[in-house]
Amino acid sequence: MGFQLGRLAQLGSALAATAAVLAPTAHAADEFDYVAMGDSAAAGPLMPNPDPNLLCFRSKLNYPRVVAERLGAELTDVSCSGATIADFAGRQHGILAPQYGALDDRTDLVTITVGGNDVELVPAVVSCVNLLPEPVGSSCADEFTAGGGDELAARINAFAPRFDEVLSQIERRAPNAEIVVVGYGTYLKPGGCHPKEPLWSRDADYIQSSVDRLSAVLGQRAAAHGAKFVDLGPVSEGHDVCAAPAEKYFEGVIPTSVAAPMHPNANGMRAFGDAVAEAVQHPKHS
Repeated sequence: MGFQLGRLAQLGSALAATAAVLAPTAHAADEFDYVAMGDSAAAGPLMPNPDPNLLCFRSKLNYPRVVAERLGAELTDVSCSGATIADFAGRQHGILAPQYGALDDRTDLVTITVGGNDVELVPAVVSCVNLLPEPVGSSCADEFTAGGGDELAARINAFAPRFDEVLSQIERRAPNAEIVVVGYGTYLKPGGCHPKEPLWSRDADYIQSSVDRLSAVLGQRAAAHGAKFVDLGPVSEGHDVCAAPAEKYFEGVIPTSVAAPMHPNANGMRAFGDAVAEAVQHPKHS
């Protein structure tokens, strides 16, 4: 009898130990782990409700937060203003952990918006600013296309194979994740709205066509890797920097709400988060 009780005690201990090991795994299986990667278009610089990581100018109102709330997901947001592809494997500002480090085989969803800083779109926009109408000043479109080429188009074409490697890295590091690539939006309506936004008509069209080219490359490379692509161009049509303040999804050179110039505002982030959440194949959302 004493032997049987001893065996039962040992069995009970073994079962308890097994339960302790299995319980966290079962809990994790019930969670939907979401990692948001990318640059300021995902981070939401200067928007209200910043998170504690002040180096990234990341807002708790950004589209990854909207997606996480819609899907009931556990969010790890490593998006960071100023990020380039180099910051996915390296330490941005020499301090921050590489964005790839947030990925593992438990990751269920990855969203990524990147490329704007790699091709230097923001400096390009700044170079296009002309406070006075033509011909007082110079056209950035003329400068970027001098000699029959297109400097921004060349940068975007060179970016494509680098983004292929990003998607391959995500696939390797998060083999069970759905990958959703999120494009950039319609910042400027056709012809712009000079002098309200100080870009000449042809320069506004050139910049927006370059944004559209970058988004098209993101979409093409996503398709080649079997990833989803969310095109924010149609989502933001009519909500560009020329729209009324209450209708804008992006702020202009001089913001009319709390957000960085030429970046999404809170209204835009809500709309973009909704569009991304609609695209995700998530059991709680089906």
